[in-house]
Amino acid sequence: MQAVLWDMDGTLVDTEPYWIECEFALAAKYGGEWTDADAMQMVGNNLVDSGRYMKHRWGVELSPEEIVDELLDGVVAMVQSDVPWRPGATELLSALTGAGVRCGLVTMSYERFVAPILSQLPPETFRVVVTGDQVEFGKPHPEPYLTAAAALGVRPEDCVAIEDSNTGAKSAEAAGCTVLVVENHVPVLDGPRRVFRDTLAGLTVEELAALSRPSAG
Repeated sequence: MQAVLWDMDGTLVDTEPYWIECEFALAAKYGGEWTDADAMQMVGNNLVDSGRYMKHRWGVELSPEEIVDELLDGVVAMVQSDVPWRPGATELLSALTGAGVRCGLVTMSYERFVAPILSQLPPETFRVVVTGDQVEFGKPHPEPYLTAAAALGVRPEDCVAIEDSNTGAKSAEAAGCTVLVVENHVPVLDGPRRVFRDTLAGLTVEELAALSRPSAG
């Protein structure tokens, strides 16, 4: 294991309730329908794709990008007030840093949402940060994880990705990573490169490294 690539929403931080609250608020503002099933369908998605879905559901004149901007206004304000870390996440990050294992953040959230979260961590916790507004194709496409691995100078096959959604797991798996899945708000299907664990709490660097497939050559 040469690097660990982290998803953010639902994996590093439990911000999905923030997104869901803001989605319902926006639906109410524009007189659109929104359900828990709609909210769950958005988990892990590229934000513009989510904006398109909301535009279709609500029949508003706003562009998908304008919907995303308004949605971000709400969640950024909430995360600036309180960062809800997932159990064991900061402890594992600290252990990886101490062991000299490089970490990358691979999220479909935008930089302005990511920044206040990263500001709560020690500098250089993540050597590479790939956000949804930096890639052409978001999750489940492999581009985000391929981009992060390339920026770190490692093969995806030598990385462990940590994810909580089917969309994210598909992205990391398609890139070639071993995927540690810690389910949160949505169930995740089994897959050829997926290993499941109930929580990051108590997980050691050695246990995480043991998940990665042996490197060829």
